[in-house]
Amino acid sequence: MMQMRTTDTTGLREVAAPASTSHEARRRALRARRLRRGWVALGLVVPAAVFYAAFVLRPLALTVQYSFYKWNGVTASTWVGFDNYRRLTQSSETLGSILNALELIIYFSFVPVILGLLTAATIRKFAASRLALASRTVLFLPQVIPLVAAGIMWTWLLASDGLVNELLRGIGLGSVTRAWLGDTDTALPAVGVIGAWVALGLCMLLLLAGMTKIDPSLYEAARIDGAGAVREFFAITLPSVRQEIGVCVTVTIIAALAAFDIVYISTQGGPANSTLVPGLEIYYLGFFSREVGQASALAVVFMALVLAVVLPIQRLTRED
Repeated sequence: MMQMRTTDTTGLREVAAPASTSHEARRRALRARRLRRGWVALGLVVPAAVFYAAFVLRPLALTVQYSFYKWNGVTASTWVGFDNYRRLTQSSETLGSILNALELIIYFSFVPVILGLLTAATIRKFAASRLALASRTVLFLPQVIPLVAAGIMWTWLLASDGLVNELLRGIGLGSVTRAWLGDTDTALPAVGVIGAWVALGLCMLLLLAGMTKIDPSLYEAARIDGAGAVREFFAITLPSVRQEIGVCVTVTIIAALAAFDIVYISTQGGPANSTLVPGLEIYYLGFFSREVGQASALAVVFMALVLAVVLPIQRLTRED
């Protein structure tokens, strides 16, 4: 009996050993395959990471470093610590430019997102028609036009003898005509109109893409329950495109805070600094006043402001 048991146990070991070896070989092969894929992925990522580090992270680190020095860009720099940041808080131009940038958010972000929602909801109802294709093309066209060209075109339109004023005179509203970009009361809203015109097409297209993914049966069920067009919009459409709204708001807010091209071409920050924005002031400080340290400090503060505005929006619109 003892011999039989010993023989049986030995046989089990002989059977189990090849199975264990085969399982271990499969694990090693799988590990080697994953390692090869990891090296391939790393090889694809490294070139982009090098460029990102060279042209984004390094300039960002240098900007932070320069913000603690007084430097004109040519001669030797002098350590001043947080003095550049302190001077920013005492500069009325800096505070005014930040307020102007925050006001531009209304025109660059809120207006195109709201109009984009309404336009996309309208186009969705006849999305397969030629009219919808023409509408999408016309509204998206400003995204194709360079911002410099758009700024020049709108400068002509909003001039004292431009098309906008001529149309107002033609309908009997000559008393309200003015140099829209040359008046301190209307210059910033006029720049905002240009930004809203540029951003509307992008917002409309993103939101329309989100609306096409909504299950049509939801609208059919809502109609059976007696919901109208307004109730459908707020109960179905709006919650379903929350992520697309978050993308639109994020992109347009960044465009508003980082506005430079349109402002520089149309007003150059005037009249009387009424359209001065942080991006333009950084340019003037760095290249005209030769205050590289002050410009770098404003750039760091500006970056922190953008993050403080954008990150909460990303968190609120993130999918559960």
